[in-house]
Amino acid sequence: MTSADAAPVAARWVAVARLGLGVAILGVLGFAYLEGGDRNPFDFFGYFTNLTSLLTAFVLISTGLSGSAGRRVPGWLLLSRAVATACLLVIAVVYNAFVPGTGSAPPWVSVSLHLIVPVLVLLDWVLIGDRGALPWHRLWLILPYPAVWVAVVLIRGVTDGWVPYGFLLPERGALSLTLNVAGLLGALLLAGVIVWWCSRYPARATRASRP
Repeated sequence: MTSADAAPVAARWVAVARLGLGVAILGVLGFAYLEGGDRNPFDFFGYFTNLTSLLTAFVLISTGLSGSAGRRVPGWLLLSRAVATACLLVIAVVYNAFVPGTGSAPPWVSVSLHLIVPVLVLLDWVLIGDRGALPWHRLWLILPYPAVWVAVVLIRGVTDGWVPYGFLLPERGALSLTLNVAGLLGALLLAGVIVWWCSRYPARATRASRP
């Protein structure tokens, strides 16, 4: 088999792997939701980890379906994958460095969502070269999703008293909240810089998409 023949085969295996990972993430989230005591989906997906994992699953499945069909991944989907990768990178670093082992989820669920999934998604981004170089002027696209999440969480904290993380409690005061939110968004932007830079790193190429 020539290299020209091997490339489409490799691309399809990558697509299948992404589909499998996306479905596996949905399975982990479904198990965690059913096992949890609180069946309120707004609370469950109010956690940044859970919501980001859900969005990542949809991005991986969509990307995998495009690859399986031999179609070029559209630019908006590539950017969505970049945003998901950056968010998962922050989730992995913050959880494993500062709050390992906390939470009510079974340990294997926490390890899956806070370590295994972020590592696999990051390796996919770094090692599989079907993503092209992301333009720096679109780095700001990292921020809208987490900014909307923060806004919804803060509104809920004021209206019904529920927040997913203690550092977002309204009683901490405006200054503390502002600093915490700024730190979170800054960390996400830094992760975005890493992801954008990695898009320029030579990798085992399939077919690049342009955002």
